[in-house]
Amino acid sequence: MIRQFILCTAVVLAGLAAAETVSTVASRNTPDDLVLVKGGTFKNTESNYYGKSVTLSGFYIGRYEVTQKEWIEVMGTNLSKFVGDSLPVEMVTWYDCIEYCNRRSLREGLTPYYNIDKTRKDPNNKPDPRFGDLDTIKWTVTINPGANGYRLPTEAEWEYAADGGQLSQSYPYSGSYFISRVAWYWRNSGDKELTGFWTWPAIQQNHDRPRPVGSKQPNELGLYDMSGNVREWCWDWFGDIQKNVKNPTGSPSGYRRVWRGGGWIGAVFTDKSSFRGGLAANGTGPDQGFRVCRNK
Repeated sequence: MIRQFILCTAVVLAGLAAAETVSTVASRNTPDDLVLVKGGTFKNTESNYYGKSVTLSGFYIGRYEVTQKEWIEVMGTNLSKFVGDSLPVEMVTWYDCIEYCNRRSLREGLTPYYNIDKTRKDPNNKPDPRFGDLDTIKWTVTINPGANGYRLPTEAEWEYAADGGQLSQSYPYSGSYFISRVAWYWRNSGDKELTGFWTWPAIQQNHDRPRPVGSKQPNELGLYDMSGNVREWCWDWFGDIQKNVKNPTGSPSGYRRVWRGGGWIGAVFTDKSSFRGGLAANGTGPDQGFRVCRNK
């Protein structure tokens, strides 16, 4: 009996050790600054995807916007107008973000998610109907769907995460009914609280600027700054919202890439989780940044 007890105990301890090893490996492969978002359908009643039979698989997304410190560690230089290690990187194009994702993946021993062909113009990158070819870069970028490297979120993933995923309380802003609790935007990102109508001279005189990531309240998933601070690039071409689909990736072509989340310059309505913006992929701005994703 004693021998059997010792053998059973040894088996249990071995199993616990193996489980601990697996857990340790998993945590080592998933940085602390990524949050697991469980998949499902959209719960936020204010979402663009609510009631449209859109389902997402689980994925990881950055707890914070990519900081300038993180950017410099990977890219070696800093493009930002407002300089500070804990500030979100800005003045980055969509192409800059794609390159960052691949370089960071290689740096961490992961398989790059993107194939970047700088020699061939992307036929899906169309001229702007009003202004012609604003994007003078037009690299052809395709994906490796099964890769474990870093990537930009799809528009649907971004909105689902900003909404709080399966924990959503149907807030209009990411994590609150009250914008100032969760967002840096044009009224509160300067020397004093602004009132009245949005004007650029008022923003300049108030020294509005981006703020350190994570300095407002998080949303239901523990994600920070998905409303305000800097606008965030997404993978998709700007187009119609899809429905009756799993893991939508947006329009197959277009002339603008999607950005979400408003920014420190942004008016109140742009900071809503449902607001959709678009910009030529080579566009930049002192309020244009991003956060990263990875496949589950």
